[in-house]
Amino acid sequence: MTTVHAVVNSKNPDTTIIKQAAEIIKNGGLVAFPTETVYGLGANAQNPEAVAKIYKAKQRPADNPLIWHGNSLQDLQSVVEFSSLARKLANAFWPGPLTLVLPSKVSAYAKTIAVRVPSHSVSRAIIAESGCLIAAPSANSSGKPSPTKASHVAKDLDGAIDMIIDGGAANNGLESTVLDLHTGVARLLRPGGITLEMLQDIIGEVAIPQKNELSLGLDGDTPLSPGMKYRHYAPNAPVVLVEAGQAMLIANNYQKKGKTVGILETSKYKSLEIAAKELFDRLRQFDEQDVSVIIVETVPEEGIGMAIMNRLRKAALKI
Repeated sequence: MTTVHAVVNSKNPDTTIIKQAAEIIKNGGLVAFPTETVYGLGANAQNPEAVAKIYKAKQRPADNPLIWHGNSLQDLQSVVEFSSLARKLANAFWPGPLTLVLPSKVSAYAKTIAVRVPSHSVSRAIIAESGCLIAAPSANSSGKPSPTKASHVAKDLDGAIDMIIDGGAANNGLESTVLDLHTGVARLLRPGGITLEMLQDIIGEVAIPQKNELSLGLDGDTPLSPGMKYRHYAPNAPVVLVEAGQAMLIANNYQKKGKTVGILETSKYKSLEIAAKELFDRLRQFDEQDVSVIIVETVPEEGIGMAIMNRLRKAALKI
């Protein structure tokens, strides 16, 4: 397969390119495009053959669910049941990086569907032009660091999908927060840019799974959300997590053993938001450098720090 590459202005995307992408999706193909979180690999969510292509292109485990994207609550209420709690959260955070796991109305699908409304102009334009709900996991090979640039997508999927739209670097750099509401109780499944504190400000209590479920993803046989069951976000080299300020010391020990070391000193970033935005890009850079081991400093698990540590623990997990 020859993959079409196109570049757009993320704030004012070329309508010709958007129409081309929408036609591909309407005809059952795959398009990678930027969202405010990471690059997504989109297909018509209600076309089983198109969805199967996502799993094949990514080499994604068949029981790892996908997130369905629409442009409004109204777009999505035909496929899921919105409780008053879900509507309250949607009104507060959509469009934006919050995914809600809700009871499914689609008899042929699972009992729940994860849904969200993206805020990125390119993803919204493709959804509107295609007239489809779009299933869009991260546009990378399964298990690898998520793509925050079109070049990351091309590295993993060029020749395996129909089109890659380059809209520049993703704004947030981490996947959406996932909140399970299908039982009527809010349960955090994956932390992200909508932080635990932000959720609590709107709805009060939010259940947090045990650390081995949340950070390592061992949440039973059938996950409700992407990022829960399998190893994710992992570069080729093993990731070693150390306390802030200890990276250089630990790296020196590995270098004395003849190892080439990649070092990510998160304590030197001006903010955790910047660290989050650059995390996956840095991990991919270490792959390009073919290092033997990657040393990464941990961060406080407050605000976006919870999401950063979730991704780092998954990257360091050996399955």
